[in-house]
Amino acid sequence: MDRMLYTAMSGAKHSMDQQSVVSNNLANVSTTGFRAQLDAVRAVPIQGEARLDSRTHAVTTTPGTDYSQGPIESTGRALDVAMQDDAWMAVQAEDGTETYTRRGDLQIDSDGILLNVGRPVIGDGGPINVPQGSEVFIGADGTISAIPEGVGPEALVNVGRIKLVTPEPGELNRSEDGLFRAPDNEEGEPGALAANEDAKLTSGVLEGSNVSAVDAMVSMIDVARRYDMQMKVISSADENAQRANGMLSLQG
Repeated sequence: MDRMLYTAMSGAKHSMDQQSVVSNNLANVSTTGFRAQLDAVRAVPIQGEARLDSRTHAVTTTPGTDYSQGPIESTGRALDVAMQDDAWMAVQAEDGTETYTRRGDLQIDSDGILLNVGRPVIGDGGPINVPQGSEVFIGADGTISAIPEGVGPEALVNVGRIKLVTPEPGELNRSEDGLFRAPDNEEGEPGALAANEDAKLTSGVLEGSNVSAVDAMVSMIDVARRYDMQMKVISSADENAQRANGMLSLQG
């Protein structure tokens, strides 16, 4: 009887964990540059002194990310960019480390710092500073040019270049803040990828989330039904145990 309970309990827990992953993906169906999370389950033996080799439970993991490209939408905004192919943009996280994102809706703050959702965009020498009030252009190689306010096109100057990297498949790790990070270096410190001079981007467009709302809704319904099934198994196991106890009490 306990084997049935272990199986149903671990299955129900896996369904709840999977539901959280699906819900997170669905919540970000309209988030620019979002990459869907993938979930998996593996069997793990029960630990402890009184464990039985025949008892295992399921553990849910998020082993990877769907790196397929999202839909491209034209916006016409000069500060909207979409990375081409396998390119990623380098941004500075709150802890000062270098992280990477595919989100390309950029802004300029009151100090002239180029930001990506409040995080400084990293250039050749650190965060990129743009002259206040200038007209900004972003080239295909990430070069940022600006025309200062009150002057003509002949005053066009380069103010920096966005750092673009092309990581190897599976090289980046998703963090809880939604950004992606390179593996730690030999000293155990946060790593940083080298810039790829051949990486390209497109300005005036944005890459949308690669989450399919229809697929996510179907997955959510499927997970909810499997959870209900596991709970019914637990209820059946409890009823069988009560009946068995009743029969033993009558015999006694």
